Amino acid sequence: MGEHPHAALVRRGYAAFTEGDMDALRELMTGDCTHHLPGSHPLSGDYKGQDAVIDMYGRLFEETGGTLRVELRDVLVDGRGHAVAVHVLQADRDGRHLSEKGALVFRFVGDKITDIDECVEDLDTANDFWS
Repeated sequence: MGEHPHAALVRRGYAAFTEGDMDALRELMTGDCTHHLPGSHPLSGDYKGQDAVIDMYGRLFEETGGTLRVELRDVLVDGRGHAVAVHVLQADRDGRHLSEKGALVFRFVGDKITDIDECVEDLDTANDFWS
């Protein structure tokens, strides 16, 4: 049995993110896609619409001087329009290093991502790093 289409879509998204291919990422999202970034730091919040989401991704790379790396570990699907991607994120910023597990919870409408909820291993660590 082959990989579920939503898992394949998530893998394509991670590959595009890693390669900095924002046009490819844009094609995977609905126009009103929302990415929810947790925490209480200056970057946390809800980014609604492709432009806002893509701009936030660019800001993550900018804030880390291009050091941000995400290694996809697992993709889990439920067959009802949801997927969970587990990854390890590493980045350097202002003399600090971050290495932590995280997850993205995706919601799909058809073959497009409509919502992304981000979960981090340690909110306090994430808040300190991004503040």
